Parts: sequence; structure tokens; C-alpha cells
Amino acid sequence: MSSAERKARTAELLARARECPPGERADLLDEVIVLNIPVARTLAARYRNRGQSSDELEQVACLALTRAVQSFDPERGDDLLVFAVPSILGELKRHFRSAAWAVRPPRRIQEIRPRVVAAEEELAQQLGRPPTPEELADELGCPAAEVEEALACGDLAHAASLDEPVAATGSPLGELLPTVDPGFEQSEAVAMLGPACRGLKARDRRILRMRFYEQRTQQEIADELGVTQVQVSRLLQRIFTDLRRAVGGGGPGGRPRAA
Repeated sequence: MSSAERKARTAELLARARECPPGERADLLDEVIVLNIPVARTLAARYRNRGQSSDELEQVACLALTRAVQSFDPERGDDLLVFAVPSILGELKRHFRSAAWAVRPPRRIQEIRPRVVAAEEELAQQLGRPPTPEELADELGCPAAEVEEALACGDLAHAASLDEPVAATGSPLGELLPTVDPGFEQSEAVAMLGPACRGLKARDRRILRMRFYEQRTQQEIADELGVTQVQVSRLLQRIFTDLRRAVGGGGPGGRPRAA
């Protein structure tokens, strides 16, 4: 069906829908929607290859078409698409602002980026070289900082796979990311707690060894020492306090260390 035939058929169905009962009107509007779905799909195709699937874009466009048909007033004109096309495009743009970013930049940056991209292409042809952020800012009448931020957010709509090989090395991206070896944290803890533990009394060191190296319960430690479980709990709390003070700069029991 040509565009002219679709327009004429749409106008005819809308005119009939205005004069018929509600039940029949709903059927006619459904026919209008089906008739104009190719238009919605064509508009959705403008946004392909931007990180969203074609099916999802078409769904957004078709839902916008449905709302436009249901709210269209034929008394304001007989061309549905004059009303529906801006509505569909607006809904597609809102979809990208809300859902199409892996990391979402501020809204003003999302809105300025298409203008920056268009101005960058135009100025590159005029100048014979890539324009600077300052030249783009002058062209668009906005701060250079916003232009730089808009240029930098170009990859935020697509999350890179950690398994993707890096061109320079051929290694997966995940293997090149910095990691923290758990051994470093353990070494730091040993370096800090070692001197503090050596400053404890022999009995306190024995209690720590039974609790944390031998993994004994407080009751088992109490049986070993001939005291109650409550006393072991208090002993451990006092030992922890001494260690915190020692690590913080004072010796066990709060006594300052000798210089």
C-alpha cells in the first residue's frame, strides 16, 4: 500500500470511528493502528545500531502509535501522521534517555550529544580537520566543558565485554584490569598486628591463638583455662582494646610506647 493509499484509508477509518458506537469504534481504531505499523517501524529503524535491539525499538514505537491513534482528534485535521510521527519520535528519544545508557550521564549531556555529533561532522568538512571542543562550543553556543563531557560519554551506551580482546595486546580486557591481591591486605594486617601481639602478655597471646588459629569456642577456651565463658568473653574484649590502642600508637593497656 502506498503512502497516499494509507493516508486515505486511515482518514476513512477515523471518520467512521467518530460516528459509530464505542465497541465498533475500538475495532476501527485497531485497524488504523495495524495499517500504520509500517510507519512506526520505519521511525524505529532510525535508531538502530545504538545499543538497543530492533524488536525493543519497534515495541516502543508501536506503543506510541497506539496512544497517538487513541488520542487523535479528527476535528483538528485528517492526517493522523502529522500528529503521530512527532509523538513516536519523542517516545523513542525518551526511551534512549531513560534506558539506553549502560552508565547514564546527566540529562543535559544526553540532549546536547546529538548536536555535538552533528556539529562535529559539519565543522570537520569545513575545516578539513577534527574541530576542537572550543570550536564546537562556539558553534553550539554552550560551555566547552559540556562539549567535552558529551564527547567523552560516547561509549557509555555500550558496555564493553570483559572477554573482548584488546587490539594492542590480544588479551581479554578482563585480564588487563587492575586487581588487588588478597595477600597484600593480609601482609599489611600482619605488619601492623605483629608488634602489637608481641606486646601482649603470654596468656593473652595463648587466648588469641586458641580462638583464631585453633578455632576453639569461648566455652572450650574457658574449660582449658579453668574459667567461665563470660570471663573469656571479657578477656577477649580487653585484648581487642589493647590491640586497637597498640595499633593506634599506644602500647597494650593504653601505655604509650617508648620512643
